[in-house]
Amino acid sequence: MNTHIHEDELALFAVQLLDEDEAEEILLHLSHCEHCRHVLAGIQGDLAIFAMSAETHSPPALARERLLEQVRREGKAPLSEKPAPSTTSQIAAGSVGRRSSARRGKPTDRMPRPDIRRAGGGRVAAEVSEPRPKLLARLLPWVGWAIAAGLAMEIGDLRRERDLLRSTVAAQSGDIARLGSDAATARQVLETLTDGSAMRVTLTRSKEAPVPVGRVHYLSEKGQLVFTASNMEPLGPYRTYELWLIPADGRDPIPAGTFRPDAQGSANVILPELPKGVPAKAFGITQEDEGGSQTPTMPIVMAGT
Repeated sequence: MNTHIHEDELALFAVQLLDEDEAEEILLHLSHCEHCRHVLAGIQGDLAIFAMSAETHSPPALARERLLEQVRREGKAPLSEKPAPSTTSQIAAGSVGRRSSARRGKPTDRMPRPDIRRAGGGRVAAEVSEPRPKLLARLLPWVGWAIAAGLAMEIGDLRRERDLLRSTVAAQSGDIARLGSDAATARQVLETLTDGSAMRVTLTRSKEAPVPVGRVHYLSEKGQLVFTASNMEPLGPYRTYELWLIPADGRDPIPAGTFRPDAQGSANVILPELPKGVPAKAFGITQEDEGGSQTPTMPIVMAGT
């Protein structure tokens, strides 16, 4: 009477799966044990929430027959089809009747008690394991639903992670492509500026003091050109400077890019579209209408060879 009832037994009591004798013992214990009453109340609350959270499905008849057959093979008594008491009041009423019968000398059926054996100088209670088919029958249908819900949540998480990884890979691929293009351009600029075979020309204003200065780095075999200028005079509206490549073979001048200097007179032309393999005799600069021209407009304001 000084020990508490195990939670498994209280759970079976709450779902009315104990026989009348066991239920009577638990009722007597609950009458004076506040702790066990508190545990039982929690179990009943959990069962109520569980019952309202989903539909009820009866176990397949074939599964029940297999379970009963297994019990018979293990030598257990066949399961009684008599339903358990529906309420605790019915259990208490039955127990009172049995106590009255016991006082009149009538024997009552009791559940077998665990065997008590000695081991190592102490008393060890052998555990009595009985199948609980009704409890299993009620709980087994929910196992599949719980597994299915867990798998659905896991699949949803995996899909979200997959979509996130795809977007990340796409963004990184774009960044790599842009970095590769920028690296190629920087490599060409550095090659044009540092190649020892590049032609280097300084352009000055014709027949005047070399105040405006332009410098050309040109690789004829690759068609790569880098032009920088300083101290250039400002232009009027809708006007632009245009750089010209004058071929050494006497062909017409080739446009090599347009530019407008900034407030300090600085400007540049980086890698304009030029044909490859055209040796240069000289370079010149003219003033053209905005957008440039296909033939130079005289006079040539700056030139260099």
